[in-house]
Amino acid sequence: MSGLNFVAIDFETANSYRGSPCSVGLVRFRGGQPVDRAHLIMQPPAAAAHFDAFNTQLHGISAETVRDQPSWAERLNDIVEFIGDDIVVSHNASFDIGVIRYACAADGIAWPRIDFFCTLVAARRHLRLPSYRLPFVLNAYGAELGDHHHALADAHAAGQVAVLMAAEVGATSIHGLAEAVGTVIGQMSADQFTGSVSIATARGGSAALALPHASPDADPTGYLYGRTVVFTGALSR
Repeated sequence: MSGLNFVAIDFETANSYRGSPCSVGLVRFRGGQPVDRAHLIMQPPAAAAHFDAFNTQLHGISAETVRDQPSWAERLNDIVEFIGDDIVVSHNASFDIGVIRYACAADGIAWPRIDFFCTLVAARRHLRLPSYRLPFVLNAYGAELGDHHHALADAHAAGQVAVLMAAEVGATSIHGLAEAVGTVIGQMSADQFTGSVSIATARGGSAALALPHASPDADPTGYLYGRTVVFTGALSR
């Protein structure tokens, strides 16, 4: 597992808008082992700075908690510095990478360059479970998540899932894990975004539908950006 190097990440938000980060957990893995970690509290972007009682009840962070903390723009520099050149691992990268995208859009900041891998997509592709929420996936590998909705605990758990899944399929890198379970590494930069999604066929696996990439002309601040829309019932013309 000497090549299994990455940074696991998890965000908590102040409200239901993705671009309202109030805390982030970061755990650096080297050779499949956690070697460094950071738990950062921040003020959400001013346009999305209100705290919903539901979110505060989940993670325990309130407007008072972040009052004297650095802004999102300042914390983004810390996050990017911690990540360095590593691939980022997240359980539900659509959300966590979406937090970065939406918060940057709220503050008028260019997206940073990040390559990322989604353990939620990988778990849905590789496992058969009644739920693919982080505690259930971790439990499927015989481990437990003790402090769900604490950003640092959830980041560590996402990293554990990647390590345990890699061991199961014999992968020695995140790129090798993505190939083995039939997914791709997502990429974000200042002017483009492609998701960490399923591809048609996993190595030795069965076929699955490929998911389209987001249009480079799409508005990242739009309500439906990055979401999957499902229609049920009959549509009238």
